[in-house]
Amino acid sequence: MATRLLMPALSPEMKFGKLTRWLKREGEHVQAGDIVAEIETEKATMEVEAAESGVIERILVPEGAEKVAVNTPIALIAAMERPAAPAAPPEPAPAEDEDFPPLRLSVRDALREALAEEMRRDPLVFVLGEEVGESQGAARVTQGLAQEFGAKRVVEAPITEHAFAGLGVGAAFAGLKPVIEFMSFNFALQAMDHIVNSAAKTLYMSGGALNVPIVFRGPNGARARVGAQHAQDFSALFAHIPGLKVVAPYSAADAKGLLKTAIRDPDPVIFLEHEMLYGQDFPAPRGKDHLVPIGAANIARAGRDVTIVAFSHGVGLALKAADRLAEEEIEAEVIDLRTLRPLDMATVLGSVAKTGRCVAVDEGWPQGGVASEISARLMEEAFDDLDAPVARVTGQDVPMPYAANLEKLALPTEADIVVAAKKTLYLKT
Repeated sequence: MATRLLMPALSPEMKFGKLTRWLKREGEHVQAGDIVAEIETEKATMEVEAAESGVIERILVPEGAEKVAVNTPIALIAAMERPAAPAAPPEPAPAEDEDFPPLRLSVRDALREALAEEMRRDPLVFVLGEEVGESQGAARVTQGLAQEFGAKRVVEAPITEHAFAGLGVGAAFAGLKPVIEFMSFNFALQAMDHIVNSAAKTLYMSGGALNVPIVFRGPNGARARVGAQHAQDFSALFAHIPGLKVVAPYSAADAKGLLKTAIRDPDPVIFLEHEMLYGQDFPAPRGKDHLVPIGAANIARAGRDVTIVAFSHGVGLALKAADRLAEEEIEAEVIDLRTLRPLDMATVLGSVAKTGRCVAVDEGWPQGGVASEISARLMEEAFDDLDAPVARVTGQDVPMPYAANLEKLALPTEADIVVAAKKTLYLKT
């Protein structure tokens, strides 16, 4: 059965766009999250992802077509069975759960499930943001929620982050549990006074008398060709602020479990998603109430030679780098931080005590970044365990370029991580 790939909207005002070029051809296999085409308007150029894995059965709109209406089918993707890897040993089957059969889930769908489950569980939870209702959310995370919960709990906001973030903080003061969606954390700069001076400070300034149970969530970090003002990574900025908890998941299971935990938390949580992960699918979380604790890192891959610490989209790069290192008989241990504040340094320290070496990966800027914090903490707390200086792999210290070739050069790659890891193996303190 074929899935229709639709012409996406780059903005609320967009009605038509130009299909600039196809990056995949008919008959090619694609994975969920693969870039298949480029579209443009007079304001921006965007890469189109495959929402599901399969084969491009038919291209419906040719390259160069102009004035293609939003939501027009542009291609058909036929589902195809993925071949099992014969060399891999079978994983033990999880306990049967009729309500949650085994499947794979995209990060987008995992976040949607988390929101829906928490809204069913607690009538105080509501969603507030731009286009979260009728338009189904800018990233389609809130798709279907307005139909189930109505306009009083899926609340459309005007395009003014300062106003609706402040409304959300006030609602949290009153005992409600708002989930504020930013189209992008680039736009959260408009709301920083409410986030930093109201949400983060009130529990302290009230002497512990007033909690602020609010979640600010949305995409953070690099996106495909949206320029310097729309592709910034503010992970370190929010992790710098006392009173906030900061979460940055990689997998679907963690995205779902951490968002559910964040919604139940009595304190403000910054929930940083990554737009390049929305369409990627992972083994689905099982269980009727899948929760992941805030403040606990995950060892995504065990190893003995070098520790690679990463978060969000960087975890995928780290795992690919570990695969390449394994081809040279270098076993890297990959740690997915999952939470940036509070940092689970105990897991990082335990790994570095074993490997003696560390590479810290951060797609943000190098100065004052998360990788810098990891490096400093290891120098303070694990100096005697280190057999080489900590290596940092970060984004370049420049505003994000718009041109695709320069954008690629501004971001860390798995090759950068491989080089950094090998360097730590040959440099001694």
